[in-house]
Amino acid sequence: MSLLQSALSVFYPDQCVLCRALVDRPGALCAVCWRDTPFISGHVCDSCGTGLPGASDGGTDHCDDCLAIPRPWAQGRAAMAYEDAGRRLALALKHGDRTDLAAPAASWMAKAGCPVLETADVLIPVPIHWSRLLRRRYNQTAEIARALSGATGVPALVDALRRITATPIQDGLSVEGRFANVAGAISANTARAPGIAGRRVVLIDDVMTSGATLAAATEACHATGAGQVSVLVLARARKRT
Repeated sequence: MSLLQSALSVFYPDQCVLCRALVDRPGALCAVCWRDTPFISGHVCDSCGTGLPGASDGGTDHCDDCLAIPRPWAQGRAAMAYEDAGRRLALALKHGDRTDLAAPAASWMAKAGCPVLETADVLIPVPIHWSRLLRRRYNQTAEIARALSGATGVPALVDALRRITATPIQDGLSVEGRFANVAGAISANTARAPGIAGRRVVLIDDVMTSGATLAAATEACHATGAGQVSVLVLARARKRT
């Protein structure tokens, strides 16, 4: 740490990204928020990354959702469950102007996403419609993709896909309604097609619920000739039992 950084840390000490308690480094969670953040590790679904009970036998296993709904992508991982502090983090990044959360989100996703990132050629964020981008001023998944590219060295094509339809929000829709809502809503940016064709793509999103949006984005990549598509999300919504 430089002398200037040391001096600044006296007046502007590092704070927890969620509760503003003091922490020992920028972009960190305090002990309480870390405890309340449902990070996913161990035995996970190979298609979406949600945690599975028991221990893995070394093969690939899948959750009930991914068995019921075939996924068009090859493999998927998630850094945390979309609940408790995980939900607050995702919502703050998406709706709270907290673009500073992209860097810590990327660091957590880089760790959880090793199986899909180690062979990746390009990171592509799930797009939002231009009208929503105008209101929000940023696409949170593009911010994550940029930060993840910086952390892993895998290039990001943040404008590779386009949301061509301003679909209603997915909240409150059934699974069938979510898939119908985004059908045909995402296409490839033709100017970026050479960066997709033949490449091993990792789609980046903030939250996976039904998987409908990621499926639409995957299909757009496949239609452009992607060699393989995997997905990596910050948070995975899961059913409570």
